[in-house]
Amino acid sequence: MPAAASALRPAGRLVYCLCAEWCGVCREWRARFDALAAAHPQDRFVWVDVDAQEAVLDILDIETFPVLLIAQDGEPLFCGPVQPTAAVAGRLLQGLQRPAAADPVAQQLLDLLQAR
Repeated sequence: MPAAASALRPAGRLVYCLCAEWCGVCREWRARFDALAAAHPQDRFVWVDVDAQEAVLDILDIETFPVLLIAQDGEPLFCGPVQPTAAVAGRLLQGLQRPAAADPVAQQLLDLLQAR
C-alpha cells in the first residue's frame, strides 16, 4: 500500500484515505490529500485504493468517497466520508479528540489496514 508521505512511521496519527481509482472525485482529491500530508509531517498519510484492497469493502459499506480513517496508538479516532477539500480535512485533524465510545467497524478496518 503506497504511502502519500514518508515511508517512515512517525509517532503521530495514521490517516488512511479510502478511495477508488475509477472515481473522478478521488483522482482530483489525491493532490489535496498529498498537500495535507505535507502540512502534517508528524502524521502518516496512506492512500488506499479500495478496488486493490477488496477486504476493505467486506468490512465497510462505502456509499461516497473519500472516506478517511484516522487512528492513533492503534485506536480509531474517526472513520467516515468527508468533503474532499483540504480545509475540511485540516479542520478535522486539528479538532480531533479521542472518541467517547469505540467503533467496532472502524477498529476492524484499522486492524486490516495495519496488517498489510
